[in-house]
Amino acid sequence: MLSALFQPESVAVIGASRSPGKVGYEILANLIQAGYAGRLVPVNPSADSILDIPCFKRATDAKVRVDLAMIAVPPAHVKAATEDAIAAGARAVCVITAGFKEVNEAGAQLESEIRDLCARQGVRLLGPNCLGLINTHHRMNASFAKKMPAVGHISVFSQSGAICTAILDWAAGRHLGLAKLISMGNKADLNENDFLVGLSADPDTRVIVGYLESILSGNDFLRAAETATARKPVIVLKSGVTQAGAKAASSHTGSLAGADMAYGAAFGRSGIIRADTFEALFDYATAFAMQPLPKGNRVAIVTNAGGPGIMAADAVEQSGMTITTLGHGATTALREKLPAAASVGNPIDVLGDAPPERYVDALVAAQSDKSVDAIVVIFTPQAMTRPAETARAIAACADGSKPILVSFMGGQDVMPGRAELVAAGLPDYPAPERAVAALKAMCDYAAWLRRPPRVLTRFLVNRRRVERIVNRHVKTRQLQMGEAQAKAVLRAYRFPVAPGEMAVDVEQALDAADRIGFPVAMKIASPDVVHKSDLGGVKLNLDSPEEVRDAFDLMMLRMRERVPNARLEGVYIERMCPRGREVILGMTRDPQFGPMLMFGLGGIFVEVMKDVAFHLAPITREEAMQMLESTRSFALLKGVRGQSGVDVGAIAVALQRISQLVTDFPRIAEMDINPFIVGPPGGESVAADARITLNPDAPAL
Repeated sequence: MLSALFQPESVAVIGASRSPGKVGYEILANLIQAGYAGRLVPVNPSADSILDIPCFKRATDAKVRVDLAMIAVPPAHVKAATEDAIAAGARAVCVITAGFKEVNEAGAQLESEIRDLCARQGVRLLGPNCLGLINTHHRMNASFAKKMPAVGHISVFSQSGAICTAILDWAAGRHLGLAKLISMGNKADLNENDFLVGLSADPDTRVIVGYLESILSGNDFLRAAETATARKPVIVLKSGVTQAGAKAASSHTGSLAGADMAYGAAFGRSGIIRADTFEALFDYATAFAMQPLPKGNRVAIVTNAGGPGIMAADAVEQSGMTITTLGHGATTALREKLPAAASVGNPIDVLGDAPPERYVDALVAAQSDKSVDAIVVIFTPQAMTRPAETARAIAACADGSKPILVSFMGGQDVMPGRAELVAAGLPDYPAPERAVAALKAMCDYAAWLRRPPRVLTRFLVNRRRVERIVNRHVKTRQLQMGEAQAKAVLRAYRFPVAPGEMAVDVEQALDAADRIGFPVAMKIASPDVVHKSDLGGVKLNLDSPEEVRDAFDLMMLRMRERVPNARLEGVYIERMCPRGREVILGMTRDPQFGPMLMFGLGGIFVEVMKDVAFHLAPITREEAMQMLESTRSFALLKGVRGQSGVDVGAIAVALQRISQLVTDFPRIAEMDINPFIVGPPGGESVAADARITLNPDAPAL
């Protein structure tokens, strides 16, 4: 049904106006000026003709089957106009009019009625409260935007009409063509999921660009995004990411997982390229639309100035890409062609007086070098440089085997060169860092396409044991699991957990310590005490019965003094855990996207630096390792400056076990294993503390 939206054979403009500046006039005028070749049906009961086209009182009066109806009448008349359009055969309706759910409850009700009316008739609805849509390949500008973009291969969907107009202005300024532009408005029916799937199958679209403020259905979005990104790059700018509503989080994971983390995890899982700024959105889109994907992340830099070359090299290394070492053949060719003062390493410095031919020599060498996957070319204006000729030479030399991104730095002096680059289809950036950022996005997407198939590991576990524990807690409304019960859950899912027992009095504590073996740890057991160590509720390295007795008495005294209303269930006696690196593993259930796994190093790395990684469950081993590697502190796990590393594989397995647990049990709302103590490779790792929060309203399975 999207063909009626994008390639209609006839368009009715219901609410067409004779007055320039009115929305109904501008839509009709834009359709005419764009050269739309189909039948136009203006509808206005007070006009005989508009812009020399016969006008009708109702769409049904035209005796023509209408494919697409553009509705620009006051809100109170939109429903009747929609009924008229459907009666005229419309298969798609675009409601430009504002004044619906974005205004008040009455508007929301009317919007719902219009949506239901279209749904009953199998008609797709775009809007309301939108700018309209454009399809350059169909010569159709069914919008009230000022500009009709040139024909291109970037398609845009946006929740904001103002962003649409900014995109059109930006594209015109860069002489960049678009394929389709869709303003989604209130998304009463058609939304981002429909356009992801539709544009992914569109032969005129090479790159999909989206601006989103909200996502209606997380699971549907993931499916649509995965369909789209498997076919072509999808670049999304997501606004409104600071904190989508206050959330009472009882765990470290919950407190760290804001809306931005959820969207980041969703985008990463589905292969969407995320742009953090409007500028980056089209920096990336330009590169993807104009250049082939790199086969790897090895970058060569060609420059006529040392400083900008160093800037680019720094940006490449900081992004995680590699400044490659040029092969012998390339360096030999460069020595033969370039002046003796030129640098034939990487960056390749062709010197400030470089004529166009010198850039060609450098590019030929870099393109032919098998150790180079992508090239960044930098040009700075000097007294003897020729920007336009150099740009033409670079464009003529580019053979399409590797992506070439260009940075013509400067202002007025390099403008002739920039115009030549745009005409030749080479992406140009005013600063090397922006070119490198766009190249990094291309490398990441190419790597995502090359990823191995997702294979989930299913561990042998005691699911029935966890089911009984969860059901008992839900039945008694004890939604915060104590350490003993949380660790019983972990044991059932074969996590490494030290031996431990609950004790309600000092004698039971002594008996438990004797059975477990000294030294032991003692922890207060109370559903009302979350941060036990802060309140004196943890004692470590108790090495004798006397120390156990003294610790029990002191702990109970302090708890009654510091949290007099807390329910004290006793203490948990546990064998002392081995030494190792402390990490935190967790899960929080996002209302849109479901269970989000979290990993981070313990202590200051979580509390102060918030150096954590999130990923949506279920998770593969490869994805678990990517979580670890994405943190700034990963080097500490691998071992640096003489310090031995730890068993990162054990962390990856623990994350996979959490993934299986929370996927099996939707009633687990949040959980932390904090700390998870990781030993050396091949050594012992153990879940030292755990907490689980349940949601009784979630489905049991």
